Amino acid sequence: MDAATGRVVVVTGANEGIGLHLAAALAADGHRVAGFDVNGEGVRALAERFPDRVAYHRCDVTSDEDVRTAVDAVLDEWGRVDILVNNAAVFNFAPFEDGTLEDTRREFEVNYFGYVRTIRAVLPHMRARNAGIVHNVSSGVSLVGHPGLSGYASTKGAVEALTRSLRLELRNYDVACTVVYPPLTATRSAARIGYPDWLLTDPAEVGRKLADRIEARGPVVTTDWATRIGLAVARRFPWLVEKGTERFVASEGTTAGRTEGRSES
Repeated sequence: MDAATGRVVVVTGANEGIGLHLAAALAADGHRVAGFDVNGEGVRALAERFPDRVAYHRCDVTSDEDVRTAVDAVLDEWGRVDILVNNAAVFNFAPFEDGTLEDTRREFEVNYFGYVRTIRAVLPHMRARNAGIVHNVSSGVSLVGHPGLSGYASTKGAVEALTRSLRLELRNYDVACTVVYPPLTATRSAARIGYPDWLLTDPAEVGRKLADRIEARGPVVTTDWATRIGLAVARRFPWLVEKGTERFVASEGTTAGRTEGRSES
């Protein structure tokens, strides 16, 4: 695959974790990747390996101007955006009563309104071409909840409602909008929460599998059947979720500890 046949893909939150490994796998497949992030060390290193296929654009997704400028730069350089992967996210891991309203506002600014901004920037271009895919990365916590992640889970639930609504609005265009569910992944964020290693998937493996599904257009995209089945089982048997998260809950019924971090899933 070369530039003539490969896709132009924008990935937000591209500097580490799932975003970086997704960008690497896409570039290896011959796609051109624009990595948006406030930090660029990882994307710049990747661009040294793939100088014609990877470009870093400093972009704070909470800034309207940053998003518009970054998308315009991609269009100026490569002429189009075929696929947008909304992946950037932050979280505050703390009991609800220990968190602040500002914490939740920050989570929504990045995790929800960040998605809204990038979609608004690329959607007129995709509609004009009558072609495009918007992948919105979500999380299983949006479906089943998680102690200490009430704000993060809420943002992901909002993203899913947004995605379903956009699919209805865009049904007369060849522009798809999907919800993406990665598995629990061994990112820096997961390490902060304290999941055991045996539950976590290598981010390089997750990035590779997501790259293989980059042109998927169905309403829900997962890396594999195990993830899809796991989410369905968790929803059908909520006591499994309670059992699996009980160690995050102290005897008084509150989540132990407070952690802030970025999330790639």
